[in-house]
Amino acid sequence: MGMRASAVGLVWPQAAVQRCCAHKLRNLERKAPKHALAAIRDDFHRIVYAASADAARGASTAFERTWAKPCPGVVTSLREGGDQLLTFSRFPKAQWKTQRTTNVIERLHEEFRRRVKAQGSLPGEEAALILLFSLVAREQIRLRRIDGWRKIAAVLSQHTVVAA
Repeated sequence: MGMRASAVGLVWPQAAVQRCCAHKLRNLERKAPKHALAAIRDDFHRIVYAASADAARGASTAFERTWAKPCPGVVTSLREGGDQLLTFSRFPKAQWKTQRTTNVIERLHEEFRRRVKAQGSLPGEEAALILLFSLVAREQIRLRRIDGWRKIAAVLSQHTVVAA
């Protein structure tokens, strides 16, 4: 588990952590020979674009079987992602597209960093939060609606722990 994932686990032990499938594919491609890139990409897409969690696990097993001997580094990298590559499959299918990658949050970070750079510096965490929320409130940073957003309340109610 990466440093960010372990930090999230410390603060929110019940949190579901999803590894970015786009970044994982880039990692796999860096460990693959050029002649195998297209086939590895196709096999990886069979995992992360599978119709169900069971189909994804089957595709992952097939990926490992296919690539273990010719590209052991690729298989090691895939295994390093573990079950966190398929966390999205535990949620409503309408949300899968958004949850497979970190694109939405990366876009927000990129725009916020650009604004902070223009500002020069911020005196503290509170000032950063005020700047972020004011940029969002004035629609100077536009947030894209998460796919399947209407189902978020239902998902949260299923996963909420009620304190006794």
